[in-house]
Amino acid sequence: MTTSIPTIAVFPEESLTLSQKVEKWVFQLCKTLERNYQQSYPNSTHNKEFQMELGRKYWKVKEYNVRDGDRMSGGIHAFIDRNTGQVYKPASYKSPAKHVRYDLRLIKDRERCFNNADWAGGYLYLRD
Repeated sequence: MTTSIPTIAVFPEESLTLSQKVEKWVFQLCKTLERNYQQSYPNSTHNKEFQMELGRKYWKVKEYNVRDGDRMSGGIHAFIDRNTGQVYKPASYKSPAKHVRYDLRLIKDRERCFNNADWAGGYLYLRD
């Protein structure tokens, strides 16, 4: 199965606006989550896909279970503010939780997000 890569993913970041950078980072997060699932369950009979969906204020990272070509929604994985790149854990299907988990504009925060990202969303819980 081949998947298309959005044009934004191949542009150098220095030539993008902030909202375009956020879009690129959301795409990278989706691919990171898919790789994490594949590494965690290399012999699984089904797969996970993470898709980005643009809303009024947020990018929704949606999770899908894929088996024998059928895609079934697994829910919302995360919300990412489309203007600031702030990452939120979902509180419901339509809204994020209160507190920012990561800020993708900050290089250290973005690296921490991508390095800790796991398909199940454990990296989105607040830690003391």
